Amino acid sequence: METGRGTQGIFSEEMRQKREEIIELLKKAYFMELETVMNYVTNSVNPDGVRAQEIKESLEEDIQEELGHAQQFAARIKELYGVVPGSMDFKPEQSYLQPPEEQTDVVSIIKGVIEAETGAIEHYTRIVEETEGVDHVTQDMVIDILHDEQEHRRLFEGFLREYQAEGLA
Repeated sequence: METGRGTQGIFSEEMRQKREEIIELLKKAYFMELETVMNYVTNSVNPDGVRAQEIKESLEEDIQEELGHAQQFAARIKELYGVVPGSMDFKPEQSYLQPPEEQTDVVSIIKGVIEAETGAIEHYTRIVEETEGVDHVTQDMVIDILHDEQEHRRLFEGFLREYQAEGLA
């Protein structure tokens, strides 16, 4: 009986190319989460005003969750015999989550969060599809993370609806 790297499933030599494709998708997810952490820290500190407090608190709560997602992606990359990338491989993409010029402009932050969560949902849905029938462990992990992202987007959509109802968005 052969032991070692595994002779079945995603760890088999026949699945090497698919495994490498999944690792690349996970690396992108890893960087998406880390970038979100950076921007949530920024947007949980910078905004001013009474209306900003609830948004700041919500983002502050989500920082640890998003960091946890990045750690899960990193661990899975390593488990799949990949190498977790360092900062030199990072390329920022979240222009929509940069601090607004006016620090009382929480609507732009809310819209930026919705866009970030939507991007994560789309990417993680792709990972779920790509892992279907070939990597159930990654798929299950990503489904759990996907649920968190959907929940967070829903919360911020509610914030946006409130601002729209008051004519502020």
